[in-house]
Amino acid sequence: MRIRMTVTAVLATLAGSAGLHPLFTSGRWFWAVLGAVPCAAAGGLLMRRLRFSAAIGAAGGLAALLLYLTAVFAHAQALLWVVPTPGSLRHLVALGSDGWRAVNQYAAPVPLVHGITLLVAAGVGLVAVLVDLLAVRLRRAALAGLPLLAMYSVPAAVREEGVSWLAFGAGALGFLMLLTSDAREQVGGWGRAVFAPRFGGDVPLAGADEPRPGDRVPAGALAASGRRIGAAAVAIAVLVPLALPGLHPNGVFGRDDAGGGSRTVTTPDPLVSLKRELTRPDDSVVLTYRTSDAQPDYLRLYALDRFDGDRWTYDPLRSTPRDKITKAPLPAPPGMTLVPTRTVRTRVSVRPEVRRMTFLPVPYAPARVTVSGDWRVHPESLMVYSLRDSAGGRAYTVDSVRPEPTAADLSVGGALPADIVGRYTAYPKNVPAIVRNLADRVTAGATSSYQQAVRLQRWFTETGGFTYDLSAPPPQHGSDLLAFLVKNRRGYCEQFAASMALMARILGIPARVAMGYTPGTEEDGRWVVRSRDAHAWPELYFPGAGWIRFEPTPSGIAGQGTAVPPVYTARTDPGADDPSGSRTTVEEPSAGDEPTSTPSGSASGRRDLLDSPENTREENGRGVPAGWIGLGVLVLLLLAAPTVVRVLIRRRRWAAAEPPPEPRPGPVPTPREPTPGAAHTAWRELRADALDHGLPWLPNESPRATARRLTETLELPSPAREALGRIAMAEELARYSRSGVRVPRGALRADVRTVRAAFAAAVPRRTRWRARVLPPSALETARDSARASARELGRELARRGLRTPSGRVPERLAALTASAREAAHRARNRFRT
Repeated sequence: MRIRMTVTAVLATLAGSAGLHPLFTSGRWFWAVLGAVPCAAAGGLLMRRLRFSAAIGAAGGLAALLLYLTAVFAHAQALLWVVPTPGSLRHLVALGSDGWRAVNQYAAPVPLVHGITLLVAAGVGLVAVLVDLLAVRLRRAALAGLPLLAMYSVPAAVREEGVSWLAFGAGALGFLMLLTSDAREQVGGWGRAVFAPRFGGDVPLAGADEPRPGDRVPAGALAASGRRIGAAAVAIAVLVPLALPGLHPNGVFGRDDAGGGSRTVTTPDPLVSLKRELTRPDDSVVLTYRTSDAQPDYLRLYALDRFDGDRWTYDPLRSTPRDKITKAPLPAPPGMTLVPTRTVRTRVSVRPEVRRMTFLPVPYAPARVTVSGDWRVHPESLMVYSLRDSAGGRAYTVDSVRPEPTAADLSVGGALPADIVGRYTAYPKNVPAIVRNLADRVTAGATSSYQQAVRLQRWFTETGGFTYDLSAPPPQHGSDLLAFLVKNRRGYCEQFAASMALMARILGIPARVAMGYTPGTEEDGRWVVRSRDAHAWPELYFPGAGWIRFEPTPSGIAGQGTAVPPVYTARTDPGADDPSGSRTTVEEPSAGDEPTSTPSGSASGRRDLLDSPENTREENGRGVPAGWIGLGVLVLLLLAAPTVVRVLIRRRRWAAAEPPPEPRPGPVPTPREPTPGAAHTAWRELRADALDHGLPWLPNESPRATARRLTETLELPSPAREALGRIAMAEELARYSRSGVRVPRGALRADVRTVRAAFAAAVPRRTRWRARVLPPSALETARDSARASARELGRELARRGLRTPSGRVPERLAALTASAREAAHRARNRFRT
């Protein structure tokens, strides 16, 4: 049953779950886990007691976990409050779905609603089932570390702070307890050591002296082994986290930019918390500010430049020490070279209750920021962020350059930079044709990019029949965006901004989605920004003006109350864009419509450039993060480890079988006895190859009988049959010849290669690949080495007088020791006779 090992597996799983604590606002989740883990382990223990197979044992753990989840979360629908019923199962599924939606809606730390608590208890319980199966039932305690490590991948992926050392240390301690308990049980299976033979050999037989009480295992060798293992463990603990994303967000030893290198800035999805902020019932104050601008502009947090077909996000930012904000001006805003501008000073105070705001809300385009702490700027987007600080409770001053373009300035047109076109006009090829047709229909007749952008904005706010609705779900897939544009046309700022930015890119206009806050409301000379002022809007790029804000979201009472359309998009001439002066009605497109004629002018040239193969690319091909590359390399190294170990063992064996060096000229040396090392090495290699290829190996057979059985079973060809016979003959001579035998090492090694190739040709392909990729003999060698080290440790403990809790050596053990010594003495005398 392995009760002690089961308890250790439970403690290791609970210790590993400590890494999940930063994900939740409350610690109540641990009480649910504290019940789920022992129940899952108890199910596996019961199946072992009833002597079921490993698969049924894992199913028993899952069944016990289901009983626990039913009793805690669905007892009202269950039979006798515990036994699952169809109604209780439906309730658990519905509760889990609610928890999954809440996880996708909130940013960590998430509120601990019932659905999330169910998911945590079920997830950690599943880890407990896997740990119990691997460590207790299959006796693979090392492999049990993989599901334990999986629990650390969740906070490392969603939190910029990563995993604390305290939580990581608790999990590591639990895993070491698991390994130690497994090793102790393996050593205990051999019983207590009777006597300790001399270090470096097995129990002495013929010609050896009898072990004396003074024979001791040198403690220095054990200490050296312990130091090597400790050094290797420390090296792995330091180097492996450096290859995994999220474990060291602030650099090694808490320092960032160690050595002056660059770091990747990771944050949760900026749009995850937008719906939550807009629907908060308290509508709390986020920040207040005073400004020299009579009509303040929006406060921007993020600039999302990447559309993957489902959602907008931004590429990972590479942060270097050069990006730190100092007293020097910030980089100039890209493209803002021709339009008139004015300087605005804004003094912002963020409420202390605001948490985890690592990006500063600033008016675009910031030219100088005065703020305490380690804050940095992204030169291309001018986003201001920090690797370790939060904006909560801070006050800072921003001097920004506000462009004031006119319709004439934006209608001039001009050549766009190649990098802007290649990056900000790309969209996935799987965007439905109906969306492309719709963009052409809405902007039909426009003669410039500016007119196209204005018509898109007016279509969303005036003529398209859209309705602002906070009850609409956030878009999760491309089909949600299509439904918003074609079917229901109901949503909030995220849908409006995302749709207009995508349609602008389809038309060849560089576009991105910005997220932050609207100006808020003025109260006693200061502006107050609340949670419902959170907003998303598109930014479009025009030559000479740079990035310009547009507002497709309806404003006022029927829309987002504090949203303000830009002045340069106001209708000054009703007939300028619509000769009839009436509302534009766009014919409802169908999925089978073909694209209409391409607009003329500069937009046509950009549209042709966009549709060319050189500039239309999949968003998924933007590159692979370095952290995932490191993780992939680590996985490949782990997969190749058994093969490498097998090759190293083979080379070490043949190197140890080298013949002694030739004597140098001089006095006549002492004659050396012939060595059987090459024969024994060839036989051990033959046994390892047989195990790798799934061939039975009987230890009680003689070498000649083994060779005969393998030859008849596999029907080996003549060269392999002769090579196998030579190996068996050499092993028999090495075992039983009184004078010994000297066998050519090179010939035996060639015979082993011949037999190995014959084994590979005689077994199925799957077995052959297993012998190459995951050779069982390598795992057996590692296990034997661990057991040998454990036996040496047991002998050392026995030498030091391991005693019972009463402090006395049991008399039965003393008698057993004396009997064993007497039997060994009689055997030695009989062998000599």
